[in-house]
Amino acid sequence: MSFPGTGHQGSNWTELTEGLWERNPVFVMVLGMCPTLAVTVSGINSLSMGLATTFVLAASCWLISLLRRMIPKEVRIAVYIVIIATFVTVVDYAIQAISLSMYEALGAYIQLIVANCLVLGRAEAHAARNPPLAATLNATGMGLGFTLGLVMIGAVREVLGAGSLFGLSLFGPDFQPWVVMVLPPGGFFVMGGWLMLFAIVRRRRARASVATAGASHGA
Repeated sequence: MSFPGTGHQGSNWTELTEGLWERNPVFVMVLGMCPTLAVTVSGINSLSMGLATTFVLAASCWLISLLRRMIPKEVRIAVYIVIIATFVTVVDYAIQAISLSMYEALGAYIQLIVANCLVLGRAEAHAARNPPLAATLNATGMGLGFTLGLVMIGAVREVLGAGSLFGLSLFGPDFQPWVVMVLPPGGFFVMGGWLMLFAIVRRRRARASVATAGASHGA
């Protein structure tokens, strides 16, 4: 498999990595905000939710891409939702079997992966138009980017709100936690901080690119 203008391995690498930074679902595309703000009170919750979403995203996009020529356009969205819901059910039962405490912590947000606009958006915008390998790599990259975003938010909230990271105490018993960080406003504060940081980095990169282009043109 190859794509116009690029090599085989280069194309696969681009499909896999674009969701990590250039099109990060949380910090660039700002998708899936409900679970992003709701379950990121701890690092382990964030990681679990991210990995569950990644599995559903990759598996559903692979199957949708495989069946893309057989799905009638008139009912494609309904078919996509059925496929996504099937894999969400698999994840739902798997988490129950692995850890009931984790299942209770994530609550209804596991089932709500079905309604996550990131999953359905990837199915419609990419998997339905590309071969299975490209669709799976792209979905996996987007899922990992989503996981990264959740963990970055959850880690900050857990460190400041509980003095721990992934359940491990960092500051000892004398630490005074920032209670607001484990409350809903804490999610907005941390999300806003990360968005500001990403905006600053993108602006600096854009300025550097302009400066480099100007220097090359002058030379």
